[in-house]
Amino acid sequence: MAVLTAILAALFFGISAVADQRSTKRVKHRKAGSPWIFVDLARQPLWLTAVAANVAGFALQVVALKFGSLAVVQPLLVGDLVFAVLISYGLARWSGRSMQSLVSRPLMFTGVLLTFGGVAGFLAIARPSAGTTHISTLALPPLAMALVGVVAACMIVGQRSKRLRPLALALACGVNYGAAAFVVKLVTSEFGGGAARVFTTWPIYALAIVGPTGFLLNQDALQEGTFLAPVQSIITTADPIISIALAILWLNVHVSGSPAAIAGQVISLAVMTAGIVITAHSAPQCQPQQPRKPVAAANVPPAAAG
Repeated sequence: MAVLTAILAALFFGISAVADQRSTKRVKHRKAGSPWIFVDLARQPLWLTAVAANVAGFALQVVALKFGSLAVVQPLLVGDLVFAVLISYGLARWSGRSMQSLVSRPLMFTGVLLTFGGVAGFLAIARPSAGTTHISTLALPPLAMALVGVVAACMIVGQRSKRLRPLALALACGVNYGAAAFVVKLVTSEFGGGAARVFTTWPIYALAIVGPTGFLLNQDALQEGTFLAPVQSIITTADPIISIALAILWLNVHVSGSPAAIAGQVISLAVMTAGIVITAHSAPQCQPQQPRKPVAAANVPPAAAG
């Protein structure tokens, strides 16, 4: 149940990512962090499709986390990058536009596989245990301060460097999504106590903050970036790594610490990094749509002009 719903969630997240990025290219450019981008996007039917796919993916993720461990579900969600890049490539081929050269095509698929394999390999070698599903309220302040610090640092980097802005926003988004997945796991553990139990504990309110914040940063990152792959790669890889790190810190999840396991984890991270770089240089691009030029007055017949 957990594996099937996690894979389906990855599919819907991949669909959402493609529709999301294409939608952000059709609206006015906004300053990073501005909620007004939602007002512009709400007028885009394609974006509403992306929201619907994202909601469906999130619902499936909640179901998967209810029946499976964080260490199993989150690595499977890395598949959203695979689905997103394959969908983008398929759309480019279907539209007849030459967006992918014959040389970079195999590199694109190689990069996708390396990214997926690196993250999956890291988590498989680490073999995190199930851990607990409850956390003390005392963990909230350090979690909040760390999250705010990372997001603030990413925003500063994005403001100072236009070239790094989409990547910094993507990292901030991935960190928020990782924290959201961690909190969702805590929320699902409260389902047995009914609605009263869910709404009298802090995780549901933390989710109400980190979830929308991550979603806003996702829109900003997609609008700023020309390539879907590097933005989606950073979000996709940061999400499971952050969620597993939080589980290790506060849910008593243990990972393999033998020399061979540590070496395997380092190699897996290196493979993941290589996959991100390769994918970023070979995936289809999505350029902002240019407004149509008005017809010159000199080309309008006199009768029509009158």
